Amino acid sequence: MSTPRLTETSYIVLGMLERLQPATPYDLKRLAQISTINFWAVPHTQLYTECARLARAGLLSEHREQTGRRRRIYNLTQDGSRALEQWRSQPTDALEEVRDEGLLKLFFGADPATLAVAQLDAHRRQLLAYEHLREGAADMPRGMLLALEAGIGHEREFIRFWSELSETDPPAGDAAATPLQDHQRR
Repeated sequence: MSTPRLTETSYIVLGMLERLQPATPYDLKRLAQISTINFWAVPHTQLYTECARLARAGLLSEHREQTGRRRRIYNLTQDGSRALEQWRSQPTDALEEVRDEGLLKLFFGADPATLAVAQLDAHRRQLLAYEHLREGAADMPRGMLLALEAGIGHEREFIRFWSELSETDPPAGDAAATPLQDHQRR
C-alpha cells in the first residue's frame, strides 16, 4: 500500500492520536479546541474525514463499536508512527500564515484606535487563557509547552502593538514618538 500525500491536517491527526490513543474523531476535535487551533485551524469535519482517509492508507487502525453510537475508534499503526516521526525529524523554514481580521481591517484603513480597543480586550483574554493553561502544565509534553510559550509571546506582542495604536499620538516633535506613531502623523 502506497503512502498517500500527507498534509498538516494528517500530521495533526497522527500527533494527537499518538498522545490520546485510542481516540475518536470527537476526542481529537476536543483536544484541537484547546491546543492546535490556537496556531493551526482545522475544521472539525476535516478531522473526521482525515481519520477515515488515514485508516484506509494503513496509518491508523480503526475499530467500530458494535453497539450504542457505533463510534469509530482509532489508533496509530507502526506505519503511522513512522510517518509522524519522519515528519517531525525534518526541520522547516515555513513561516506562519497569519489570518487576523483586525490586521486586515487595519491594512484597509480602519481606525486604529477603534480597532485597538477590541483587539486589546481579545488578546488580553487569550493571554490569560494561555497563562492559565501554563499553570496546569505540569504533565504537558515539552513540545506542547514550548508551543504554548510561543503563543504567550505572540499575545504579549499583539498587546504591545495594539496598546501603542490605542495611545494618543505625542505632540509633534516629541522625541519619544515611535516609528509607527511618526508614520501615522505623515
